[in-house]
Amino acid sequence: MTYFVYILANRKRGTTYIGVTRNLAQRIYQHKTGLNAGFTKQYNVKKLVHMELFDRMIDAIQREKNLKFWK
Repeated sequence: MTYFVYILANRKRGTTYIGVTRNLAQRIYQHKTGLNAGFTKQYNVKKLVHMELFDRMIDAIQREKNLKFWK
């Protein structure tokens, strides 16, 4: 099984969102159409700017956490 860590942005040097999922295409569709109320809908964060693939969920979650707390 493949897991994805992805970064979305609303514009250059703008607001970003970092997430992890098993189905990247479906998750991006949800963000772009605003199906789920939340951060990405509120701040109009829709552009996929980066993604990484992982074989294990634990590795994907650890990478997501590292990215979120990177300075």
